[in-house]
Amino acid sequence: MKSSLLHLFCSVFILIIVSSCTTEKPESADEMLLSPLFRYQDLEPRWNSFENPTTEKGAGGKENKGAKGHPYDKLLAGESKILMDIEGSGIITRMWFTIQDRSPEMLRSIKLEMFWDGNKKPAVSAPFGDFFGNGLGRMVAHQNELFANPEGRSFNCFIPMPFKTGAKIVVTNEGNTDLNMLFYDIDLVKTKSWNPENLYFHCFWNRDTATTPGVDYEILPQISGKGRFLGVNFGVMANPAYQKSWWGEGEVKMYLDGDGELATLVGTGTEDYIGTAWGQGKFINRYTGCLVADTENDFWTFYRYHIPDPVFFKNDIRVTIHAMGGNQKAKVIEMLDAGAPLIPVTIQNATNFVPLMDMEQPVNLKNNNLIDGWTNFYRSDDWSSTAYFYLDKPANQLPDLQTINIRTYKLTENE
Repeated sequence: MKSSLLHLFCSVFILIIVSSCTTEKPESADEMLLSPLFRYQDLEPRWNSFENPTTEKGAGGKENKGAKGHPYDKLLAGESKILMDIEGSGIITRMWFTIQDRSPEMLRSIKLEMFWDGNKKPAVSAPFGDFFGNGLGRMVAHQNELFANPEGRSFNCFIPMPFKTGAKIVVTNEGNTDLNMLFYDIDLVKTKSWNPENLYFHCFWNRDTATTPGVDYEILPQISGKGRFLGVNFGVMANPAYQKSWWGEGEVKMYLDGDGELATLVGTGTEDYIGTAWGQGKFINRYTGCLVADTENDFWTFYRYHIPDPVFFKNDIRVTIHAMGGNQKAKVIEMLDAGAPLIPVTIQNATNFVPLMDMEQPVNLKNNNLIDGWTNFYRSDDWSSTAYFYLDKPANQLPDLQTINIRTYKLTENE
């Protein structure tokens, strides 16, 4: 009897152990990529380029007897090229590109798209330059946590992008000028399993060439699902109607998981959001930076990536920023008298802060009962942005990429 019970106990114990081993979840993407350098992992590396466009094992360098037979290709006006179309599970770990025409028009004319798991709708659809952090088509040498442009001539991305059953990357030249030289290298690892906790990478680009005073600029329209907001890079072309007044008083707002009129996450100002203060000059840090601070033309590009301060959402998210600026009250009155479109928001001096939006609108700044001081106001500027996020589904329902006419409108100070 004791022998039978012992045998039964041992059988159940072994069954539990075997069951626990067989149901163990595979490593997630970050666990794979952050494994110690000295630990072997059964991952198959692949480099996708014109030298091996199918990423097949033992199939690279076929042309010109392996002697640099196909390092680049053309992308003619109106042409699309599938750079990568791979089946199976894997993780894109790095992308590198360079092109010989790096003009603002070309950087906005090329459309970069990424499709996951056979979906027909792209998860990523963005102008080429903006996707790689080069806002307003301005090439600036830099390196941060997600992107790099070492000498101002190339495009690197280090965002990990897992896929379950397949990945496709397409570039399209929607401009009128041929691109004569396109080089690229997409690095990935093929994996043997998929962890259901993995999230898919997505990207949304937006531009409003003339924001409406009092209406927040939309960085990311509301999306449903579980995920993580990874960050954003911006481009601002300030409206000359405001006579070089400071444009960056706007607060970033993140509406999470059912938020209504009020957001859960609210910042204190545009330069505050990227970690600086009292104005904004050029700087480049790991997670925040300002690549262009062109005070002569009032062109600005800047970024923040939420890596040490993650922003997760369970059900939905929407991200906006005020188009708001400021100047001394007398200057704001001068601009109002000149017909500049603006709505006064607050006035402050060394000891007082007056919230003007709580008053009957429109507020008369010439009222002698109002204090003098720094006056914030809603304004109309040209904003563009590239929002990066992860989602628990391979496709989203966001609007299609805006047309090339909107993307390339007045990109230079001479237009």
